Amino acid sequence: MNYMEYEARMATEDDIDNLIAARFDYFEVEKWETTPELKKSIESALWKYFTKNLNNDFFAALIEDENGKICSLSFLAIAERPANPFYPTGRVGLFQNVLTYPEHRRKGYAKKVLNVLLDIAKRQNLSFVELCASDMGKPMYEKMGFVEVKVSSIPGQTDMKLMLV
Repeated sequence: MNYMEYEARMATEDDIDNLIAARFDYFEVEKWETTPELKKSIESALWKYFTKNLNNDFFAALIEDENGKICSLSFLAIAERPANPFYPTGRVGLFQNVLTYPEHRRKGYAKKVLNVLLDIAKRQNLSFVELCASDMGKPMYEKMGFVEVKVSSIPGQTDMKLMLV
């Protein structure tokens, strides 16, 4: 192994600025365009959302290098709905912003951050977690047990689900 082995950790309030920056980096990877006005609006909304929800019904796991620069991260947003046979606990999760920067890919970092969030999903009694997989990420998600639900409305993406109960 010729690279540093970093461990995943949960984000704290001290990480909010970096979470916002990583969200916009994710937009760039997905080629989602924003105007300066829209970026400012989204940044304000993200600051409010993260401040209110971080480690309540929204969780972020990340891996940093020795200089504190994020290598990989992912978000878990939890929603509660009336229970039914498809989500018997009434609680479901959505993985978002699964991002590993190019220089850190193929080192298992995305899987590490997702596994940290999967542990939280299980402790939070979620019926399932879902995500929208890129073509590059889809094989990893399948190895983790996610199954294809349908082709996403986002070009080049697939909606996938992992049942927890």
